[in-house]
Amino acid sequence: MRNLKKKDLQIYNLIKEERKRRQDGLEMIPSENHTFPEALEPLSSILNDKYAEGYPGKRYYGGNEIIDKIEILCQERAQKVFNVPYVNVQPYSGSPANQSVYFALLNLRDKVMGMDLSAGGHLTHGWKVNFSGKYYNSVSYGVDKGSNRIDYDQVAKIAKKEKPKMIWAGATAYSRIINWKKFKEIADSVDAYLCADIAHIAGLVIAGVHPSPVPYVDVITTTTHKTLRGPRGGLVMVTKKGIKKDPKLPSKINKAIIPGLQGGPHEHQIAGIAVALKEAAKPSFKIYGYQVVKNAKALAETLKKENFSIVTGGTDNHLLLIDLRNKEVTGQEAQDLLDKSGITVNKNAIPFDPNPPFNPSGIRLGTPAITTRGMKEKEMHMIGNWISQTIKERDVRACNRIKKEVKSLCNKFLIP
Repeated sequence: MRNLKKKDLQIYNLIKEERKRRQDGLEMIPSENHTFPEALEPLSSILNDKYAEGYPGKRYYGGNEIIDKIEILCQERAQKVFNVPYVNVQPYSGSPANQSVYFALLNLRDKVMGMDLSAGGHLTHGWKVNFSGKYYNSVSYGVDKGSNRIDYDQVAKIAKKEKPKMIWAGATAYSRIINWKKFKEIADSVDAYLCADIAHIAGLVIAGVHPSPVPYVDVITTTTHKTLRGPRGGLVMVTKKGIKKDPKLPSKINKAIIPGLQGGPHEHQIAGIAVALKEAAKPSFKIYGYQVVKNAKALAETLKKENFSIVTGGTDNHLLLIDLRNKEVTGQEAQDLLDKSGITVNKNAIPFDPNPPFNPSGIRLGTPAITTRGMKEKEMHMIGNWISQTIKERDVRACNRIKKEVKSLCNKFLIP
């Protein structure tokens, strides 16, 4: 960043400070990761300057011959790693990707069904203050009050009663395997489109440590960072099942994104995503995915030994949701304490949370970023103990001591 340092020292120094914060601490928010370094480079390239409204071979601007090759390459790589016949790589991020699915498949006020935000779903799955809840007739399903897992029989009952036109499967704070086959049976029983939002687990699906939704759903959306380790962006995919149900689905998605919702795609971002998809196709990425899950399980076991209440009792993927009520601390307080110890997590509602969203009863933490740095089960044991000590002692001196220990560990595992 020589030019930036010369021209804008303030921004240069703030970026340098942020890198130091990350290097010296543990990024454990499940939706965050450390991007492949080679996938970051296209973001600051000349590709940033080019308008490319439209699609390869059919642009509204000239001079896109090379841009077309980049976008086609990204499409082909996504098709390969996810094993789907159609991919649109232009969504700016995950929420616009989901919005394009609504725009393509539904009319205003059509009924949509998704996982309730308070149970672990996403804002765009029908939450009342989001566009998906304001412009569409939204009904939700949750989790069983005893196990905190999806009750597929209950989901089927709601679907049978409400008869939604579209059903979302996928979550942002659910730590168990999603049964795509069950969701398919439910969607087929009411003739609804079935859409899988795999933003959190896309990398795990590619690595083979979470079942793929491809054989069971019509449409798949995902972000390209999180467990996938690419730049921030989004993908919309249509499966063979989806095309069989409606051969015009790919065309509907394309038209929904442009001219429906977006203008010029960010081709520098698309190039970076293409680089990440190439890396995700390598055997080393499968090893990475397996380690992400192994680390999450090891961390869960350590925390359980420290008398932490893990929602659902454990995890099958990259994240943990912790109910802190037995620790007599709120999610906000825990987040702030752990920040002081150099451990970044996020406050999060738990199912049936008695507390309000801005001061919930839980925290959410995950292993993608620390696994990227090379940490394994041994380090998870250390991290679990630091989390426990921080919340147990709640003391500035304890946080300062733990922060030094965290920094010492992090110095052995550099950010790529």
